[in-house]
Amino acid sequence: MSPRLILNADDLGLAAPVNAAIEQAHREGVLTAASLMVGEPAAAEGVEVARRNPRLAIGLHLTLTDGTPTLPPERIPALVHPNGRFRDDMAGLGLTLATSRAARTQLRAEITAQCDAFRATGLECDHLNAHKHYHLHPVIAAVAFAEAARRGIRAVRIPHEPGAGRALAPLILWLRRLAARHGLRAPDRVVGLAWTGAFTAERLAGALARLPPGVTELYFHPATAGGFPGAAPGYRYAEELAALIDPRVRAACAGLATGGYTAMLA
Repeated sequence: MSPRLILNADDLGLAAPVNAAIEQAHREGVLTAASLMVGEPAAAEGVEVARRNPRLAIGLHLTLTDGTPTLPPERIPALVHPNGRFRDDMAGLGLTLATSRAARTQLRAEITAQCDAFRATGLECDHLNAHKHYHLHPVIAAVAFAEAARRGIRAVRIPHEPGAGRALAPLILWLRRLAARHGLRAPDRVVGLAWTGAFTAERLAGALARLPPGVTELYFHPATAGGFPGAAPGYRYAEELAALIDPRVRAACAGLATGGYTAMLA
């Protein structure tokens, strides 16, 4: 099997500099997909980016930490801070989800609401993944994958990168089996986990030169500049945009099969 490639940008809808970079990286570069945060301030603008670029495959970037909920905060008190934003203590929230039936009920309601919000855009949902890969949590994965299957979503991200530590191997295997039980497909591997926020042109060109057979997802966080609300400290946003439009990268991708999740996993 020859290499097939998904080049995906997370955080569409987070902020105007992110939306602008995703559109530029698709029109002038190699970006083939993006994942939409439906509850963030620039989500409506992100939807307009998607509508202007129908060849850009759009999925749901399920947000359950460090972000804005879709439901009113008073309906999901176990999931949010007093300021109404999602909790960012991922370990603590994970424990709450594992031990509290009420929290799991709230989680299910919020995931359903985010799926409803995506459907209301009228966009076709190419895939589902989660902000900060929080669907590595078994409770979140179980709810999210079941809801994705119910909505007819066909593809998900399994955050596994070759060469990563073996500690997550049993969890990754379980996630793949869970996805398969729900009829969901996933790329064979993800590249970029170790370079989150720092996927430079040199790193991208090197990864493209070493692609194995099968479906590989490379994921990015481009923005025209940092410093926007919600920006991650230390992320090299503009460098990631530069990587996606770099002439060397465009040349390397020219002879490859590239696209969104659904197309590459067909």
